Amino acid sequence: MELYELTIQQALEAMRLGETSSAELTRSSLDRIDALDAKVGAFLVVAGERAQAEARQADERRRRGETAPLLGIPIALKDIFCTRGIQTTCASRILEGFVPPYDATLVSRLTAAGAVMIGKTNMDEFAMGSSTENSAYQLTHNPWDLDRVPGGSSGGSAAAVAAGFAAGAFGTDTGGSIRQPAALCGVVGMKPTYGRVSRYGMIAFASSLDQAGPFARTVADCALLLETVAGPDPNDSTSLPDPVPAYSANLECDLRGLRVGVPDEYFAAGMEPGVEQAVRRAIDVLSELGAEIKPVTMPHTEYALAAYYLIAPAEASANLSRYDGVKYGLRASNANTMELYTRTRGQGFGAEVKRRIMLGTYALSAGYYDAYYVKAQKVRTLIKSDFDRAFESFDVLVAPTSPTVAFPLGARTDDPLAMYLSDVCTLPPSLAGLPALSLPCGLSDGLPVGLQIVGPALGEQIVLQVAAAYERAGGWNARVAPLT
Repeated sequence: MELYELTIQQALEAMRLGETSSAELTRSSLDRIDALDAKVGAFLVVAGERAQAEARQADERRRRGETAPLLGIPIALKDIFCTRGIQTTCASRILEGFVPPYDATLVSRLTAAGAVMIGKTNMDEFAMGSSTENSAYQLTHNPWDLDRVPGGSSGGSAAAVAAGFAAGAFGTDTGGSIRQPAALCGVVGMKPTYGRVSRYGMIAFASSLDQAGPFARTVADCALLLETVAGPDPNDSTSLPDPVPAYSANLECDLRGLRVGVPDEYFAAGMEPGVEQAVRRAIDVLSELGAEIKPVTMPHTEYALAAYYLIAPAEASANLSRYDGVKYGLRASNANTMELYTRTRGQGFGAEVKRRIMLGTYALSAGYYDAYYVKAQKVRTLIKSDFDRAFESFDVLVAPTSPTVAFPLGARTDDPLAMYLSDVCTLPPSLAGLPALSLPCGLSDGLPVGLQIVGPALGEQIVLQVAAAYERAGGWNARVAPLT
């Protein structure tokens, strides 16, 4: 086994035993990036010198007998997290050249835990997209099939883990942007409960929905990454005050008697047969492990897509108004004040971002606010009520993560609605603010399929336990995509 193939837990054990070092692990990841990322396009910035320096520091700390949860582990970050001294663009021209003077809380916590920051990954511009084709800088390709998308908007992070460029990575999930690319790239990805991870220093798309979360090749690694960054933060008023359990130390779970609901509405028309078959087989595995499987109805699921594409663009319209060419980022030249705003935004924002800003501005405008935005928020409450009722009878819900496997590059770029439908299975838990995880459950036509597990608010532990039980029994071993 090559060093870049090690899971986080395996790498930590190997370093503990003196079988390898952080310098060697990091060098292995950087060499693989050098050899193959020209094909994949996962990274916008590779911080090679910084990563090697941090790896040497981690090795020195270990020699002194120090310990830390992620000491010496190479980690990639979606280019939406502010990183002091390293350009942060959100894959947008409007932030080209922006170098933050501070670290996001998530980045600070990773640094304190001893992680090695190996680079910043590509994404859909301002996290708006489902394929990572909306980046202003480059395309990211799926390591399982370079002619297909990795999913989005955190496609670069998912592809980096799948390709063996990093042992773990972080992305953000507003409507499915961790879970969907995790499914399409054959890795584990988790969106925690809204507020479980600080949003301080995470560039905003839709503030009532955005949440950071981890990618890894195993559930145990995902749990370790999550517990490292989760917890209250005085810099984020929306972060939850609840203490963070030791997720990774409590993954053993007897599924006998566990109540698992299967929402009928998630197996909708348009789902690929191979995806449904793989997910149904995974549900059978849970049943064989002793879980009680029963159908459940979530009647307002069909309205989630419409509600999301009113709420999220409305919040984006407000959040992105700060990019005016005055304080930082792109600044149009030879313009008076109003021309400065319009030219800067016209030059700096891509087509999808402009589309969503216009949608959101329209939904918030006089005469339409009540008809669209307020009504969408009422639907959001109904969707949350569906989940509340379901969790009175079930411990977790399971469903497909994506209705399809990875689709060809360019197949949906001219059809926004088809692209938006990529997230039809992930949107409802996002609107309800619930924890949800995607993990691989098989292949369809040689491409990964994801199983989604949804838990009640602050139910990350049970979600991870069910995922770990399935992972042990389901026959999918942690693997790097067959990329050469």
